[in-house]
Amino acid sequence: MENNNNRPTQEQINKTLWEACDTFRGAFDSSEYKNYILVFMFIKYLSDVWKDTYEEYKNRYGNDEELIQRKMKRERFVLPENCNFNYIHEHRNDPDIGEKIDKILAKIEDENLAKLEGVFRNISFNSEKLGQTKDRNRRLQNVINDFAKPALDFRPSVLGNKEDIIGNAYMYLIERFASGAGKKGGEFYTPHEVSVILAKLLSPRPGSRICDPACGSGSLLITVSEEVKEEDGTPSHNYALYGQESNGETWALSKMNMFLHSINAAQIEWGDTINNPRLLEGDQLMKFDVVVANPPFSLDKWGHENADSDRFKRFLRGVPPRTKGDYAFILHMIETAEPNAGKVGVIVPHGVLFRGSSEGAIRKKLIEENLLEAVIGLPTNLFYGVGIPAAILVFNKAKGENTDVLFIDASRDYEEGKKQNKLREQDIDHIIEAYRKFESEDKYACRATMDEIRENDFNLNIPRYVDTFEEEEEVDIMAVQKEIDHLEKELTDVRKEMKAYLKELGFDS
Repeated sequence: MENNNNRPTQEQINKTLWEACDTFRGAFDSSEYKNYILVFMFIKYLSDVWKDTYEEYKNRYGNDEELIQRKMKRERFVLPENCNFNYIHEHRNDPDIGEKIDKILAKIEDENLAKLEGVFRNISFNSEKLGQTKDRNRRLQNVINDFAKPALDFRPSVLGNKEDIIGNAYMYLIERFASGAGKKGGEFYTPHEVSVILAKLLSPRPGSRICDPACGSGSLLITVSEEVKEEDGTPSHNYALYGQESNGETWALSKMNMFLHSINAAQIEWGDTINNPRLLEGDQLMKFDVVVANPPFSLDKWGHENADSDRFKRFLRGVPPRTKGDYAFILHMIETAEPNAGKVGVIVPHGVLFRGSSEGAIRKKLIEENLLEAVIGLPTNLFYGVGIPAAILVFNKAKGENTDVLFIDASRDYEEGKKQNKLREQDIDHIIEAYRKFESEDKYACRATMDEIRENDFNLNIPRYVDTFEEEEEVDIMAVQKEIDHLEKELTDVRKEMKAYLKELGFDS
């Protein structure tokens, strides 16, 4: 065991990882090279854990190599011979290093099909995306050398078995890539503070099945899982995670994200959630205790043409507009929530709250069925690549006799940033406290009755319920007049004094 002082800190790991990205900066967009960095981090992690595990068995069983290999094959993943970072580092100057890395990834996937099947199919280190052969080899040599730095030693014996450091570093990189890549990069990441709000709003319990049908890189799903607590408040690992993602590259990020967070049993499917839902039990949609998502805002071409014949009957309340798929995701999420028990938390653009036509009809039915529990308005510019404000809708299939809906206007509470605004801890706490109290709060929250919502024609626009108008202070006319008179007298005195000075200087006229 190495000395604690030699353990790299979270900050050192994050900094070194971000510096490794310099190899690709300027060559092509971060939305492209992020996959190479994240996959390389994944290989390094697997290699270091595998090496540490072997040394631990070696210390325990000595020269009994047969027993050691039997033990190694029972670990949560298997690395074939010469399929590790050390081998890659030794061969970093080979002219075919890109091809060697691709073959190593293929072998790792073949040995771990149950957990890693398809994860590396969308990436090639021998691709011309990395440049012509000479440039490609130079870039790969640089990134291999970067990952050989002591700060990126991911062995548990060095990290002190705190493998959450690796998961945190992976999330750090994903967020940095999202913030720097505009809309294309941000579409797969929900800012951590917003994820925390959703997790606390939905409060998953031990034993919960938790699903994100638009899971992106999996960060939101992981944050929600971290909110699962035992009765004494300690973290619980008694939950099951499920997700689906339509983008193959982003799906691979999610699979690796789960692995790096030691979440081994997560079921993350690749496919279009609306047109090809993959989370099924028999021929029915799987049901979940908690369903959470940050789906793409107002998705065009979401599958309107197939909605009427949907075999899962998700659109009985109405078919969303052809060019806006927000309610397609909402209806899917509600349909997959456990009857009489499930909760749904979904991030939406504000148009979802008030747009008419088919969306208005769907919204009316959801409210009349007493499914909607809360509407929470967030500040502008929280999401990467999206400057418009968003809202959180909370649906609850266990509302019981309470038919009221809580409206929260949290749009004014945030820390302003150069690129993105950020929710502070006190802003998050205020939202959660107001939600749990479920009471009106002056200029912040309103507990609205079904009749009030009906009077507003089922329009959920938050200013209709939460009055944030600030009255101006009454003006004391007499005091203002006295101040004017005083200022005029001072001006007259100054003019007299100025005239005297001018006369002394010979400017009498």
